[in-house]
Amino acid sequence: MQFAAILAGGSGVRMGNPDKPKQFFFLGDKPILVHTLEKFCAAGCFDKVLVLTPATWVKQTRDIVAKHCPQYVDQVEVIAGGAERNDTIMNAIAHLEKECGADEASIIVTHDAVRPFVSLRIIEENVAAAREHGACDTVIPATDTIVESVDGATISAIPNRSVLYQGQTPQSFNMAELKRTLESLTGEERAILTDACKAFVLRGKPVALVRGDVENMKITYPQDLRIAEALLGAERC
Repeated sequence: MQFAAILAGGSGVRMGNPDKPKQFFFLGDKPILVHTLEKFCAAGCFDKVLVLTPATWVKQTRDIVAKHCPQYVDQVEVIAGGAERNDTIMNAIAHLEKECGADEASIIVTHDAVRPFVSLRIIEENVAAAREHGACDTVIPATDTIVESVDGATISAIPNRSVLYQGQTPQSFNMAELKRTLESLTGEERAILTDACKAFVLRGKPVALVRGDVENMKITYPQDLRIAEALLGAERC
């Protein structure tokens, strides 16, 4: 079986509205989350698309889905996420195992709700790579020089840019292996975890690369929303 988990647990602090999560800001005539959700539903390769949102926003999210995506209400389910990103992923796994018949061969594709320009090609390649390799990350080559500074004041290293990539999402996995890997982490490892792929790296497990796209941007700041509006306009032309 194949599942998608749309991670919609972000806040709106960096968008200038701490009371409204950024995935609910409008992009064009509908919330950012809806644009993202439509991409995964239209892909036609998922048995269930989960949306994981803050517990206080579950009802509003269900209302948004019913209003903007009535054709997908049977395919989409909204549940509460967790305190941290990987807690949210574990909530998704637990729900899919209990309610949807997930098994050892099931694939889960995880994606940021605020990356609404993910393409069908990226989604399909994630599913294929997760099937073949057990784990994959969507990346683009780093175009700027990356400067490392341990003390935040002076340069400590300048890594070779030719081997560096910028991570995007989706990140996709054999779901049973993802669960085992996350459950194996120590408290210290959990404290430094930035995403699920890092858990695989910490355990020495291979993570394949899927080619991303510069348009698969994450909307975090007000200026990102302005760029997204321009991209949306270009898509509609």
